[in-house]
Amino acid sequence: MIRPPEMDDLRRTELTSYPATLLARLSGQIPLLAGLGGLLLLFVTLGGLRADLAILGYLVLLVLVAMLPQPVVTVTHTVQVPAPVQSRHEMEQDMLPAFVEALGDPGLVLDRTGAVLHRNGAAARQYPNLQVGRVMTLVMRNPELVAAIENAQRSGEAHSFELHETLPSETWDRVVVAPLRRPDRDWFADESRQLLVTFQSLTELKRVDALRTDFIANASHELRTPLASLVGFIDTLLGPAARDAAAREKFLGIMRSQAERMSRLIDDLLSLSRIEMHQHVRPTGSVDLSSLLREVREGLQTQARAADLDVVLSLPEAPVTVTGDRGQLYEVFENLVDNAIKYGAEGKRVEVTLAKVDRAGMHAMVSIVDHGPGVEPEHVPRMTERFYRIDAEASRKKKGTGLGLAIVKHIIQRHRGQMSIKSKPGEGLRVDVLLP
Repeated sequence: MIRPPEMDDLRRTELTSYPATLLARLSGQIPLLAGLGGLLLLFVTLGGLRADLAILGYLVLLVLVAMLPQPVVTVTHTVQVPAPVQSRHEMEQDMLPAFVEALGDPGLVLDRTGAVLHRNGAAARQYPNLQVGRVMTLVMRNPELVAAIENAQRSGEAHSFELHETLPSETWDRVVVAPLRRPDRDWFADESRQLLVTFQSLTELKRVDALRTDFIANASHELRTPLASLVGFIDTLLGPAARDAAAREKFLGIMRSQAERMSRLIDDLLSLSRIEMHQHVRPTGSVDLSSLLREVREGLQTQARAADLDVVLSLPEAPVTVTGDRGQLYEVFENLVDNAIKYGAEGKRVEVTLAKVDRAGMHAMVSIVDHGPGVEPEHVPRMTERFYRIDAEASRKKKGTGLGLAIVKHIIQRHRGQMSIKSKPGEGLRVDVLLP
């Protein structure tokens, strides 16, 4: 058999390298060999050891030292590995939440299935049920919103519409559903395509338009009668009663009362317009209802004494605090107690009760009960309408404008509360106000 030349070279290399390895091991132990040699020489010189045995023993020691294993030296070298570089897509995904949060209006990012990927703080406050991971069209079941999202997904183009909601308060928003396009990707082939949904509030603009229209219609209707009276009395004073002092004094008194009626009407209309303007903005203050109701009773003591009537407060020992606008809540209970004094004076007693409750998010209830003549059941649902009067003549005599309960209703709606009115003829009237 012919041996390949490579094997001969390998064997020759192994034979020549073995003595070199032994010499390398011995050279690494020179201090040890020198010490052993000096020790044997000392035994030969002083201890009487034979020289030939000493040489033989030294050779044996050399062989043993040459067979000792070499120490293993571990060398550690630190290599700095550069941090992984983010891809463009990863950078876009990292920046997306910051971009959405920077929007002043409520904004949400949806995935290709319509589920919420990101939402900013404004969206979380306005639509708390639209949580991350939930499908938007299943939470907000609005046909126009569903159509806008489907059209944007299908066409890759932006779509907008006007969203009108009535609960918990009436609001209008301009909604824009726009695709988040990437320059290097085809929208229809991109499995990770996303939509941006933004809401721009139109509520204040709508309310301004509605209030302008309502103000003109209602004010013209309600002001027509006192203005006609004023014009008639002025004509009388300028004509037949020009020299009649008694008639002049009588007519001037009537004209003053008519002017005061118009002033109260205008004040109530302006108050109602201010409340409706901010009805969609929930108050954030803290109000102690016990203290507030005591102030209301003190402020109406003059009217109560004039009507020969007692206002009885029933308050819990512990304070009852709600979130609200103190000035507006004062107006609510002042109006309700004042109405009870005016229209329930026959009962000689108005009861105001405050209690803690636990009813579907409501935590406090204030009840105002009078023992007057009461009203027919068919009038109760309409009592909070603007300018609705059960007895117009009696209301005017008591200096009512027909706007008091409308103002009360809108303030309670702004506070996300509830109001109920119960009455039967001969049994008085009860108003319950529930506040969260």
